[in-house]
Amino acid sequence: MRLCSIASGSSGNCIYVGSDTTHLLVDDGVAGKRVEAGLRELDLGFHDLDGILITHEHSDHIGGLGVLLRKHAMPVYCTEGTRDAILRCTSLGKMDPELFHVIRPDEAFTIKDITVDPMHISHDAADPVAYRFLYGKQKIAVVTDLGTYDDYTVNCLKHTDVLMLEANHDVRMLESGPYPYQLKVRILGDKGHLSNDLSGELLCKLLHDDLKAVILGHLSKENNMPEIAFETVKQTVDHSDIPYRSGDFKMLVAKRSEVTEAIDLG
Repeated sequence: MRLCSIASGSSGNCIYVGSDTTHLLVDDGVAGKRVEAGLRELDLGFHDLDGILITHEHSDHIGGLGVLLRKHAMPVYCTEGTRDAILRCTSLGKMDPELFHVIRPDEAFTIKDITVDPMHISHDAADPVAYRFLYGKQKIAVVTDLGTYDDYTVNCLKHTDVLMLEANHDVRMLESGPYPYQLKVRILGDKGHLSNDLSGELLCKLLHDDLKAVILGHLSKENNMPEIAFETVKQTVDHSDIPYRSGDFKMLVAKRSEVTEAIDLG
């Protein structure tokens, strides 16, 4: 199984997860040309895709969906609340409702040889989810847009081989930055976004002997920097009392406007 970030950040998200025979996208918040270019780097095209999984209806996750579905009709998987919110979004243009398949958190389903297991997340959207993917004994998770985490989150993500985890903002940059007060409150709240510090704390609860790689994703353009996110999470792990250190696994930061190095589990 393979994970590759085609685009990740507050201005647009699109993630590829697949096996040799099954090819999926998580979200489509960028232009079709960028998705096409990303797929090309993976030796794939739109015709290879078996579906797209939507986490929630915010524009940086669905901005390219309308055009994509009109050009390349394919199954869309999302919760009922997310589906209804998407179909009400006039800026996306007309979409065929028959393409949408309703899924529910904690109810796994199968797309060819990959099992998809949605999980609840805490975010200010209609009915948002993150996704876990299972292929044989391999497990990948894509978890962004959560303002907080709890025991449920930790239990859902245990024993993951590859994890894409939100590290949205540096709290100090956000607090001293130009955003309006109410927007700062929203981002810092339990239904906002995970900070670098919280990302590191959550990661410490998930580390295990067989973790292969962590990709830090969904960085804010205005309130974070890749090197700050990386160093904060690294230092949190290295200064923790757990029996793991940052050198025990591969860690990288997803790029905003370029394809990030793919993680291949073989």
